[in-house]
Amino acid sequence: MASVSRSGERQAVDDLLGGVGTVPAALVIAGEPGIGKTTLWLYGVERAREQGFRVLSTRADEAESVLAYAAVADLLHDVESEVLRDLTDLQRVAVDRVLLRTGADGPPTDHRTTGSALAAVLVAMAVRQPILLAIDDVQWLDVSSQAVLAVAARRLGGRVALLLTGRAHATEPDPADWLHLPAPDTIERVRVGPLSLHALHTMILERFGRALPRPTMVRIAEVSGGNPFYALELARGVDGRSPVGDAVLPSTLTELVRLRTERFDGQVGDMLLAACSVGEPTVDLIAEVAELPVARVVELLDGPEREGILRLDGNRVVFAHPLLARGIYTHAGPARRRRMHRALAAVEKRPELKARHMALGAASAEPATLQALDDAACAAVGRGAAAAAADLYELAIGLGGDTPTRRLRAAEQHLRAGDTNRARRTIEPTLDGFDSGAQRAAALNLLGAARMADHDYPGALPLLGEAVTQAADEPALLVEATLHFSRALSMSGQHEEALRQAKAAVAHAEGLGDGKLVSQALSLSVLLDCARGLRRDGPALVRALDLEAPDPDVAAPCRASVVDAVTTSWMGDLEEGLAGLIAARRRSVEMGSDADFVFVSGHLAMVYTWLGRYSVASDVAEDVMRRGEQLGGGYPVVVGRTHRAVASAYLGRERVAREDARVAIAGAKQCGAPFLTIRPLIALGFLEVSLGNHEKALKVLQPLLIARRDGSVRDIFPATFMPDAVEALVALGRLDEAVPLVEALELHGAALDRPWLLTAGARGRSMLQAATGDLAAAEETLRGALVQHDRLAMPFELARTQLFLGQVLRRQRKKNLAATVLRDAFDTFGELGARVWATRVGAELERTDAPRTGRSDLTPSELRVARLAATGKSNKDIATALFISPKTVEHNLSSVYRKLAVRTRSELASRASELVFD
Repeated sequence: MASVSRSGERQAVDDLLGGVGTVPAALVIAGEPGIGKTTLWLYGVERAREQGFRVLSTRADEAESVLAYAAVADLLHDVESEVLRDLTDLQRVAVDRVLLRTGADGPPTDHRTTGSALAAVLVAMAVRQPILLAIDDVQWLDVSSQAVLAVAARRLGGRVALLLTGRAHATEPDPADWLHLPAPDTIERVRVGPLSLHALHTMILERFGRALPRPTMVRIAEVSGGNPFYALELARGVDGRSPVGDAVLPSTLTELVRLRTERFDGQVGDMLLAACSVGEPTVDLIAEVAELPVARVVELLDGPEREGILRLDGNRVVFAHPLLARGIYTHAGPARRRRMHRALAAVEKRPELKARHMALGAASAEPATLQALDDAACAAVGRGAAAAAADLYELAIGLGGDTPTRRLRAAEQHLRAGDTNRARRTIEPTLDGFDSGAQRAAALNLLGAARMADHDYPGALPLLGEAVTQAADEPALLVEATLHFSRALSMSGQHEEALRQAKAAVAHAEGLGDGKLVSQALSLSVLLDCARGLRRDGPALVRALDLEAPDPDVAAPCRASVVDAVTTSWMGDLEEGLAGLIAARRRSVEMGSDADFVFVSGHLAMVYTWLGRYSVASDVAEDVMRRGEQLGGGYPVVVGRTHRAVASAYLGRERVAREDARVAIAGAKQCGAPFLTIRPLIALGFLEVSLGNHEKALKVLQPLLIARRDGSVRDIFPATFMPDAVEALVALGRLDEAVPLVEALELHGAALDRPWLLTAGARGRSMLQAATGDLAAAEETLRGALVQHDRLAMPFELARTQLFLGQVLRRQRKKNLAATVLRDAFDTFGELGARVWATRVGAELERTDAPRTGRSDLTPSELRVARLAATGKSNKDIATALFISPKTVEHNLSSVYRKLAVRTRSELASRASELVFD
């Protein structure tokens, strides 16, 4: 287990610096975002300078992760020229290229040449003074710099230390696993971070091979205070029922407590028992129960206080550790505990605590005690204390008050508290005892909801189907059961029936006249409509929004504000959808709803991906994965893995994308939720197309193509795989199979006026035209697609259209125009980090044989826009001339103005002589 104290991690930094000798050494500090890695890195840099090190440092940045040799250039920027002069001619050329001092002329160099040059520089400098190579956030290293550093590290010698930090969650690989020094045992790898709830969960899972329920884990975390030893011992003592009321401590700890407390008996023992039988013991309460003066109680408690058992904090009695209190309670024995609870019930004024003491002090059912427990449970429900309410109902059941109604109430509260196992155990053994009709429907609905919460959708379906039938005469329950049934059907892939049930729920809710239920039913119906590619029912959604009432028990797919944000993004209004999803995610956090958090975060990651913010999407996905691991796996892990796979596919991280997709598909099948396999398949299909593996792409996408032969693909959410399928089919010459897909995109794009569908359809049409030799028509079609791109905030899609336009122009021997368009695509793919696609564009650029541009403060695309703007052309004219969108023109001009410190076109025109290609 990695060190979790900051002092230990600082010591690791000190050890690295203090141990520098003739052999290079490294320290890799890994951890989650915001955990303090950079603070440690800065500490190391400062300490190194204090100790006379020469520090070469770089802080890798996401925005620069696509710039070749960016990190290496930072490291070499301030190196003295005399050091570089000692390099070989080839190494100097390599370094000059890294530092942008020379172009492509001269002998070829690569990362190996540059790596050997960097190693030579470090070794030479280390002769004069020790060197610290400090790199922060290695996960953002551009791929070329990482390759250079890997080569250089294996060649290092002398007084060189490397201090690297990188983001990595507990289950992820080392962020610098590529780092290897000549002596392998000179690399120390440290993961930082406290033992959070997630860490405790992981630790207990690894130790016992089973995941405890989340409520139990939360209680263990609270009691142990994050102490792993106590957490493990508490985990051994939890019997799976209640972590609070009747869990017995392991005998080893009980014995430890007994040895420390056994000499306190009589009045002192009773006072200790009283103190550990209540949640917030006070001297006054103990005095009242013991019928002693307060001063006498303080005097008698002096002994336990001196022994370190407890301390008096004013009027409060505070045990040194909860385990001590629990041990005293356990060791007291049942009869003595019952007597104490009866005494406490006699003095307690608060209804819930009084009822609890009455129950714990009773040996059999008494009407007054049962009524007190029911009343107390209702009060707890009113305060939102579901777990407490469930425990109170369970106490009544355990005392002999076992009725179907009380079991239903207990199960409902267990479910609301997130304890699905106890909810099911409360109902399942006695299900046959529930009468037909509303009572049985309620029981079935609860069991179905519990199975859905456990991501067992096939298991939920028969229960909820029967619940709908049994609830025919109970309208409110009928709506609730029908909504659950619809959602389970959807997750199981039965989309038509799911939509039919959602529509039925709307009708039932309208008949009932319950606005809150009407809002939920309308919301789910709108969501399922859109998921099927149907037009969004705007009036229905507006009505659902008007009727929406805040309620944490309402699932996200049935919440109008969430459905509004999700479907808005599906329609292509990504920025508005993003704002709504961020707000919804914040609300889910505020509500503490893990299920809503996962649902909303999955869609949020999807929107970030469409916007080209792949690293952010990956971060969101990883957050979902962590949450899913804390919840015991299932649906959340599938969602997290899926969206990380998608982001990784765009970033060209083939290994991560394939593994995440594989795990996601397996998890979806395990949940019995084929619907969840769609996006992992889309990610894999896109990856194969990106890599040029068209046969493999079609094989992956075949299930989706078969499922959509009914033409139901009409919007971005269900149709994202279709452009990849079209490209693969055209590349393989299977034009007849591509035609209906293109026609569907065009048809539904026009009918719904969706820019994504229109651009995807136009690009597909141009591919068909080009494949049949009609290049002029293909070019014209792509011009129309570029107009639609102005309405679509999806930079990757624009660059993809530009890539094909460049290919069409090249095939028409319009090489200069092709190069212009391709360079813009290359810039966009580079900025997005889509390195595989940037490589594809680079290959196309090579085929154009167009003149290359040199390096300038302005990028090639910015120079082209600036030169035309300086002549007085409008943004629209520039866009037409360069085959780009007006928005791209605006973006480039803004950058030009900033870089050249000008404000107007006239000022730009005055500097026209500077706007030349090198």
